[in-house]
Amino acid sequence: MAFNRRNILDTDLYCLTAEKFSNGRSNPEVVREMLDAGVKLVQYREKEKKAGAKLKECRAIREMTRRAGAAFIVNDDIDIAILVGADGVHVGQEDLPVECVRELVGPDMAIGLSTHSPEQARDAIGRGADYIGVGPIFRTYTKDDVVDPVGLEYLDYVVANHDIPFVAIGGIKEHNLGEVVRHGARCAALVTEIVGDANIAAKITALRNQMEAAKE
Repeated sequence: MAFNRRNILDTDLYCLTAEKFSNGRSNPEVVREMLDAGVKLVQYREKEKKAGAKLKECRAIREMTRRAGAAFIVNDDIDIAILVGADGVHVGQEDLPVECVRELVGPDMAIGLSTHSPEQARDAIGRGADYIGVGPIFRTYTKDDVVDPVGLEYLDYVVANHDIPFVAIGGIKEHNLGEVVRHGARCAALVTEIVGDANIAAKITALRNQMEAAKE
């Protein structure tokens, strides 16, 4: 499948890397298990590694996702996203503005922006983001600079007021995933719940079962 700015979130699970929570497995090893389980979107997110190490991993993961027909998004590192031909890049509120990122990546790469409030959602749309992250829904400990949880109220606001594609993120686990789906999320991001599981394929099946049950 060819991924573009309009269809990159046409999937259920938005999977992210997080090597320090992966029980000794490397990012490429974890991504391979994700892809073997049928995941169709992977974001590479590593805050601590040196640029050269990140580039090497992203090149490997880019090839893996391409062969698997999955989309590949790089977090923050716009230069690496360009170098490996990623399908998208994801930035935060304190990173380069979306319009500046667009100048760098060109017209085809999807740009995602993390948002935490109605004001930020409206601003992201005005700046031309292709999709937004909505969260953190619940408290999360996967990032050192994380903001306080925004709760389900912000998710409800986005569902009711905007048509922009979005991914719900932040503290989402198997036990609360159904609640997020019932509030209107069709794409959900999970980090430790997936990368920290000894059997990633079984976990992904369980998560998808929760999502389907919540839609009934």
